[in-house]
Formats: sequence, structure tokens, C-alpha cells
Amino acid sequence: MNDSPASGAAPSASAAPVVLDVWCELQCPDCHTAQDDLRALRERYGDRLDIRLRHFPLEKHKYAYAAAQAAEEAAEQGKGEEFTEAVLARTEELGRSGERLLLEVADELGLDSDELDTALIDGRHLLIVDADHAEGKAIGVRGTPTYVIGGELLDGSASQEGLRARIEEIADRLLAEG
Repeated sequence: MNDSPASGAAPSASAAPVVLDVWCELQCPDCHTAQDDLRALRERYGDRLDIRLRHFPLEKHKYAYAAAQAAEEAAEQGKGEEFTEAVLARTEELGRSGERLLLEVADELGLDSDELDTALIDGRHLLIVDADHAEGKAIGVRGTPTYVIGGELLDGSASQEGLRARIEEIADRLLAEG
């Protein structure tokens, strides 16, 4: 999922932004924890860092595929990042409530929840989710969150300690080279 204006568009700075792909799953408590790091990275780099959330639903989480599809619909309606953060803040509840929670979050954010429900039924975003998942598997993603920046894969599924500092180190180097 990527509703970032930097993708495919020229950033306000003269150099192209550094891309950080974040392989994420919306029922994953570790991905919820990673949101603090992502907010800090957004604050530090602004439009010089293009953070792209990529879907990597895990089989152990029953509602992960539905949540990923719902996030794509929310992005299409202009609130992908807000939806993602809201769902990640309620990962345990998602495990209990399933698609009902996704519709509640859509309502809370002023999204068209009927359209989101229809998108879940007709599967219009499933190809995007499947493509992200397949790409993640192909490059070695095994769990979430996993980051890819400058060709380097950083697995945060076991521990996120030190990862933000490593991402900043790589981003600073790439921006200096840029």
C-alpha cells in the first residue's frame, strides 16, 4: 500500500527520495510497535524518505488478508496511512472481531464503509496484496515487520532493537550519495 505522494512524483527536494519498503501485517503486534519508528523517520526525513507499506499477511493471523485488502481500499479513498495506524493500534481486537473491526475503523475515519465492505467481498485489491506477498517471499521476507532500504533487508520480526538507527544510517548515506 502506498498513498505517499512521493511515489512516481517528483519530491520537493531536487534529489529523488530514498525508498524504504516496510513489509507489514496489520494483525501483527510487532508492526504496531514499529509505527513509533516510522513516525520518527517521517518526522526526521519528510519527503526525502518515501516509506512504502507493503503487505505481508501471515497465515497465523486469520484476518490479515482482509485487513490488507481493507487498507488498500482505504488508500484508494485517501486515508490509507490513517487506516493502517488505526488498525495496527487494535491488533488484538482485530483477532477477536475480524472484518467488523475493519468496518468500524472505516466509519471512525469517515470512509465509505459500504464500499470497503464491497471491496472485501469482491476481492478487488487481492492482486495487490498477493503481489506484495510474493515479492516479499522472493526477496527473503519471513516475518513482519521487515524493512528494505538501499537493497539491504532488515528483519524486525525477531527484534526491532537498533533497526531505526540502522535505517537512518543507510538513509543518510544514500541521501549524501544522491
